[in-house]
Amino acid sequence: MTDPAGYRTPARLLHWIIAAAVLLMIPAGLIMTREGLPKGLGDGLFLFHKNMGTLLIPLIALRILYRWLHPAPPLPPSVPEWQRRAAGVSHLALYVLLVVMPLSGFVRVRAGGFPIELLDSLGAGPWLAKSEPLARTAEGLHYAAAMLLIAVLVVHVAAALQHALIRRDGVWQRMWPPAGR
Repeated sequence: MTDPAGYRTPARLLHWIIAAAVLLMIPAGLIMTREGLPKGLGDGLFLFHKNMGTLLIPLIALRILYRWLHPAPPLPPSVPEWQRRAAGVSHLALYVLLVVMPLSGFVRVRAGGFPIELLDSLGAGPWLAKSEPLARTAEGLHYAAAMLLIAVLVVHVAAALQHALIRRDGVWQRMWPPAGR
């Protein structure tokens, strides 16, 4: 269950499940708001994006709780101090953005008076009154956080690939999916 140099299996599974969902949701979110999409495609992307965001909220909460209970294993001594600090800042940014994104999306949808089919089918109720000003604010926050998330993810993936392909220092393997080890 534990690799002394790497993350535990639950952390790895949560990382890759959330990563796959986010990497699917980013293009869906960018495409679904385009003008001129066929109605069925736009509607399908909105359904996917809203409901996947709803599913991600408890997974992200579980991931943060797990990380709090099981801190990250130490980086290899070969990793320079500036990279350690950069990794800490980027991971914190990722966690904050992973919380802000689904919550701002939820507020945007509910304050806009729109359904979230998964929650509605469970009888969850809207939880927020309709408010166009709140919906617009949440929409702006959601968009800004999405652009920042994309930027931080590009840096995160580039750093991971640099450790995997150039430095080959074991940092990549710390989070590699457990089934692939």
